Amino acid sequence: MKQLGALILVLAAIAVLVIGGTFYIVDETQQVIVTQFGKPVGPVVNTPGLHMKIPFVQKANYFDKRFLAWDGSPNQIPTKDKRFIWVDTYARWHITDPLLFFQRLRDERGAQSRLDDILDGETRNTVAKHKLIELVRSTNPPDLVTGASDQIEEDKPMQPISVGRAKLAEEVKEAAQKRVADLGIEILDFKFKRINYVEAVRQEVYARMISERKRIAERYRSEGAGEAARIAGEKERMLKTIRSEAYLKSQTIKGRADKEAADIYASAYNKDPDFYGFLKSLEAYAQVIRGNTSLVMSTEGEFFRYLDRTR
Repeated sequence: MKQLGALILVLAAIAVLVIGGTFYIVDETQQVIVTQFGKPVGPVVNTPGLHMKIPFVQKANYFDKRFLAWDGSPNQIPTKDKRFIWVDTYARWHITDPLLFFQRLRDERGAQSRLDDILDGETRNTVAKHKLIELVRSTNPPDLVTGASDQIEEDKPMQPISVGRAKLAEEVKEAAQKRVADLGIEILDFKFKRINYVEAVRQEVYARMISERKRIAERYRSEGAGEAARIAGEKERMLKTIRSEAYLKSQTIKGRADKEAADIYASAYNKDPDFYGFLKSLEAYAQVIRGNTSLVMSTEGEFFRYLDRTR
């Protein structure tokens, strides 16, 4: 009985292995190539569900249907204008022909390695053929597009670009796609993730930027000092104009007042000349005779007339 039970267990185990090796499951995100002794047999299986194969002889090789990511390693690359920069990139790709993919690359690890060579190489070729400004900008400013470049400030020079970052990324993608066309994959997208100067060049750029900002600040200070001098000169001119007009007005008022006073004096003099003469003499006495003043005059003079007691 024990031997029979053991035999049953062995047969059950063999049945499980045979059944397990016969059936395989494909889900919605997968596609399968069945190989027999390492060689593909039959069509690509991309229908989700339960499928069969010959156990122990055939093998199911799974490949992803979804979009896959490729993340490049940052590389130091010189541009056409001899600027050394760090370029970090990424791409998206997917398997379009699982059979060709299996024959040429075997698996995703082989594909990633091949993409490293192709995309890094095309990135280096594209960057080396263009100037740095083409890599850091994608479009021209509105002033350059409309041709009004003479309106751009002197401290913010903007050079026009002919290609731009987006088109360069597309150029890398198209060049790389030609090289992967026979690998059963398609590159869906390629982007420059990050572009930066290498450390040595970065310090030089920062120093140049600081110097440029200082030059602009000095220019603004000079313009401010000139504007302050202009405002001060305008203020002095306005003050002189105001003072001149005020002096003219005051002199006009004084002249008018003197005229009115003279008219009043003349009117009073005409009414009683003797009394007017007496008052004016008294005013003169008050101005001339002060303290210990000594006067020597003739008794016949008009100035002595009102001091003569006998008269």
